[in-house]
Amino acid sequence: MGSSRLDKSGKPTPEAVADEKELQGLFPGYRGVDNDYVHAGSEALERWWDWKFGIRIHWSVYSIPGNGRESWTLGTEEGGNPEFRTQYEGLYKWWNPSLFDAEQWTDMMVRSGLKFFTFTTKHHDGFSMYDTQTKVKKRRVHTGPSAGNIIDCDLHYSIMETPFRRDIVRELVDAGRKHDLGIGLYFSHIDWFDCDFRVDEWHYDLDVDYTPQSDPECFKRMIARHRQQIREICSNYGKLDLLSFDMWFPDEKLGIRDEIVNTVKMARRLQPGMLMRRRGIGPYGDYKTPERVVPDNPGAPGAGQDMPWQVIYPGSKHFSHNWHDEYKPASWIIENLVDITAKGGNFQVGYGPMPSGEWAPGVVSRLTEVGDWLKVNGEAIYATRPCNPFKEGNDIRFTRAKDGKIVYAILLTWPEVPFSGGKVKLKSVRARQGSAVRMLGLDHRFEYIQDENALTIDIPDWFAYSAKRPCKYAWAFRIEAET
Repeated sequence: MGSSRLDKSGKPTPEAVADEKELQGLFPGYRGVDNDYVHAGSEALERWWDWKFGIRIHWSVYSIPGNGRESWTLGTEEGGNPEFRTQYEGLYKWWNPSLFDAEQWTDMMVRSGLKFFTFTTKHHDGFSMYDTQTKVKKRRVHTGPSAGNIIDCDLHYSIMETPFRRDIVRELVDAGRKHDLGIGLYFSHIDWFDCDFRVDEWHYDLDVDYTPQSDPECFKRMIARHRQQIREICSNYGKLDLLSFDMWFPDEKLGIRDEIVNTVKMARRLQPGMLMRRRGIGPYGDYKTPERVVPDNPGAPGAGQDMPWQVIYPGSKHFSHNWHDEYKPASWIIENLVDITAKGGNFQVGYGPMPSGEWAPGVVSRLTEVGDWLKVNGEAIYATRPCNPFKEGNDIRFTRAKDGKIVYAILLTWPEVPFSGGKVKLKSVRARQGSAVRMLGLDHRFEYIQDENALTIDIPDWFAYSAKRPCKYAWAFRIEAET
């Protein structure tokens, strides 16, 4: 896992230092790190920006009750009571997702046009979906005569202690690498099973009196286990492209910022080119993730965004499997992918498999439909960069090839039949004299007029009929642009 960004002693190379200086000039959110730290760098960002479309997979024992937002149900009205917590924490003893097949998962990703994934190694409930060698030493009893007490524990609390006994993360990473998918792993800083971690504000069992001074031994154990799990993730699965941290510790109260920074620096030494989500690590992170919201403004480098960004948005009401979910249509995914790409971001749609390891038919059908659209229009999405301006009106978005020679004008809507003698007028792009204007997926050269005011494209009458169009949604004109 070597990199030209770090020398043999783990220090940044002169080239990495120069690249870091340039990145900090572009992204204010990168500033404020120690002088001996460099981010993943321009090469890693360019690779990530080329992918554009990924999937965020939430899967763990919370898929069994499937009654809410992942393991958040432990502390909410969907579940949050002692009886539910006792049952939840015992689910691993019989969970056997025997229909999990990493090859089938990654085959589906490829067919769907997905270029990378992020998978949950550990959510807030503390259950590890990989073969962790760390152990929980203290846990809370929720019911019975000892309810409320903290007792000794000696569990990995992981997939390896289930009847399944297979490292899900290893199988998925290996399959993803075989299919040339970008590899991302998710890790939550907080842990609601291990009582050494009873410090975060979202913890249903928060202990406000628990500090490094009140119980130094437990705190030392917490820091060590947190660091060791990140070390395992960064050491045991080959080269990683993304590490998606989630949540954060209350640093001002606990005074452990230096420990967290040291842990992040360890992760950087192990994976020099790995992009880290900024949750819980501030400026040491490489990217941010607007969640369930799409920014209004472009996120091109230098365009006012403080850090590279990627939208994460569930394709239903929840990021994980829910037995009574409502899936958004494929058109919603496509329209958001186009809009986010035009603004300079990446898009990860979120889904979770069922407890058996299978994907719900509603997920597969929607992703398949998106994949079919990308087979026609992927040229306007993958490896593109944003234009300025990135849109005209509400329904036209622009992307461009990296060399700037091709601009794609993507129409999110189209007039309904009857549509006769129509024209599309674009003020933000100029076609190169004598060049062809085409639509992706069609073997047709469109007539057009380029004057000082606009590019006006003639639309033939036959295009009014949906059967003549190359796809159902979001039609992309390919324009050889003046440079």
